[in-house]
Amino acid sequence: MKNRRDFLRKTLGLSASLAAAPRLFAARQESGAGMDMKHMGHAERTSSRVLSVETPDVQQLPWRMDGNVKEFRLIAEPVKQEIFPGRVVDLWGYNGSAPGPTIQVNQGDRVRIIVDNHLPEATSMHWHGFEIPNEMDGAPGSSQDPIPPGGRFVYEFTLHQEGTYFYHSHMAMQEMMGMIGAFIMHPNEPYKPRAEKDFAIIVQEYAILPNIKVPNSMNMEFNWLTFNGKAGPATTPLIVRHGDRVRLRLINLGMDHHPIHLHGHTFVVTGTEGGRQPQSTWGPGNTVLVGVAQSRDVEFVASNPGDWMLHCHLPHHMMNQMSSMVGPTSRRNGMPAGLDMERGMGMLRQGSATSEENGPSLGRGLGVGSAAEQAMSNSPLKPTNPTQDQDMLGMQHQGMQMGKPDFSKDTNSVPGFPQDAFMEGPMMAMDQMVEKPENFGLRPGWSGFMAGMMTFVRVLPPDKYDQIMELRRKQEGKPMKMNMPGMEHKHE
Repeated sequence: MKNRRDFLRKTLGLSASLAAAPRLFAARQESGAGMDMKHMGHAERTSSRVLSVETPDVQQLPWRMDGNVKEFRLIAEPVKQEIFPGRVVDLWGYNGSAPGPTIQVNQGDRVRIIVDNHLPEATSMHWHGFEIPNEMDGAPGSSQDPIPPGGRFVYEFTLHQEGTYFYHSHMAMQEMMGMIGAFIMHPNEPYKPRAEKDFAIIVQEYAILPNIKVPNSMNMEFNWLTFNGKAGPATTPLIVRHGDRVRLRLINLGMDHHPIHLHGHTFVVTGTEGGRQPQSTWGPGNTVLVGVAQSRDVEFVASNPGDWMLHCHLPHHMMNQMSSMVGPTSRRNGMPAGLDMERGMGMLRQGSATSEENGPSLGRGLGVGSAAEQAMSNSPLKPTNPTQDQDMLGMQHQGMQMGKPDFSKDTNSVPGFPQDAFMEGPMMAMDQMVEKPENFGLRPGWSGFMAGMMTFVRVLPPDKYDQIMELRRKQEGKPMKMNMPGMEHKHE
């Protein structure tokens, strides 16, 4: 009986790893992670004991068997990643992406993870929430020496837990550069009630000023918020059939807690970073707070057809490329470039030191680099004509669908206007720039209202679901070959 179970475990593991592998061995895109379009079909998923977890926009990490050990390879390295159309940033991650590839194993597996450090500084790998020997914990200075640049460390342990876990660098600022990945431990006995769809989403945040490509990892304020390394509307919607039971695994490793809200459905929290929760603790809700260093599993029945938003409900986390402005906002035409050196140093040319035009520069620099408190525009629209865009008229040819924004006639007389004119709205739609099978059939202009930590859960009738699955298969191209390098499996 034991041999039969071992055989089934190895067979299922081989199927899961082969299903995950094609994108990893494909040519790496310049943007880093690329778009992982390899998903198991509905019939294939429900016929298997193990329900493979999908991580949209993030690849799965393949493995090979070495005796009775599942062996994985991770490379810590700098990556260039397109988090939004045309916005390529310099991050640090694993195997070419941030977050790194998803690892999936079964409860009871013995695993070996070979970690190579291709970073310009030392690193280490922590297995968050794992109950493993101390020497495998990955805490630099206490359980191991840091892995030097060009160095390698081999982690090996047996997993007796189940649930949603993750791996990450244990160097604090490296975490803020993107170094995290999901680690899913499937239970020996499938969860009940059984889910038909299972997704993992890693939430991350970066402070990246305009015209800069490197995050400020020491900042406390963030302006690019991502699901699985993409900011809306570049995030890939979660596609489910009407009537499916759906599990969402939400993982957070950043500086902010995130209240994740789902439209149109009521869910229950079924698990944390400590594993499955007793059913007696489940309670209904539609928003779950995913704190720093936590994971939360939520489940619901997709009983309400439609395209439903899934997003962090912090208002600033539903925007892209915000940056603080010092001083009152106004409808002035254009923005000041900064102060001259004399005023930046506090030497006034006119007026008194307490006048509005001579506010503090906050010590952010001299000359054009200083940021004095003075009126700043928060709109790309001309103050004389609120429907006339002064900065973005040339973007139509780049894929932007420049619709006419909706404003009342007395806009300039209303204090606080505008608020959404630049961050969202029909003038910012870019449906064509983020076109993919999962977006097929969305309302025209949908992308103008999606930004930051936002995506869709699309609850579709069978015919539309099958149509999108067919579009995926066509985009995937030729079927993979079974003799790919590194995927040889030894059988006893």
